[in-house]
Amino acid sequence: MIGYYILLGAIALVSWLVSRTLKKKFEKYSKVQLRNGMSGAEIAEKMLADHGITDVEVISTPGQLTDHYNPKNKTVNLSESVYNQRNAAAAAVAAHECGHAVQHAQAYEWLKMRSALVPVVSVTSGMSQWVVIGGLMLGAAAGLGIGYYVAIAGLVMMGFATLFSFITLPVEYDASNRALAWLKNKNMVSQQEYAGSEDALKWAARTYLVAAIGALASLVYWALQVFGGSRD
Repeated sequence: MIGYYILLGAIALVSWLVSRTLKKKFEKYSKVQLRNGMSGAEIAEKMLADHGITDVEVISTPGQLTDHYNPKNKTVNLSESVYNQRNAAAAAVAAHECGHAVQHAQAYEWLKMRSALVPVVSVTSGMSQWVVIGGLMLGAAAGLGIGYYVAIAGLVMMGFATLFSFITLPVEYDASNRALAWLKNKNMVSQQEYAGSEDALKWAARTYLVAAIGALASLVYWALQVFGGSRD
């Protein structure tokens, strides 16, 4: 277990560093005001309109960095600072979330796969580690009966969460690419503003990368506890 806690600590440290850098980047680019004077909400509405999407609503949601696209009710939810502000950071986030709406409208395969996994992961992700630990306590490490199969079931649950994390990567990177391409092709931002938007989205994507690596590392660790122990 000591090795696992060291692993968790290392991943948590990297995650903290990335999140801290992300916040600093957004603070920096929040000071780069858009020359076109458009707010995040206006940027989002224009991107949707330019892609012929008329059934998605742009709304404001409380909190900071709480921006997301909800495919169930087709809403682009922008945090208050993004919704109202008129800077490079707000433009980047607003366009990124609209990128997800465009993915949905165009039936982007990776988004469809991710959405299909949501019901499974929402139920199993919180309990998977405890199921594995329970199986080990029942004797999985010695290859004994029901404990082994309980641990395997936990690993399968954990595997779904890991798969979800990795499928999320192309979804997020593609949404950013769509956002940046639109901002550039439609001349929505200046060269300086574009550079800020690009940098902000790059660091946002890294948070998902760290999460995926963490999920994989955790899966490998517990798999070694189950299968490695059963061979001793």
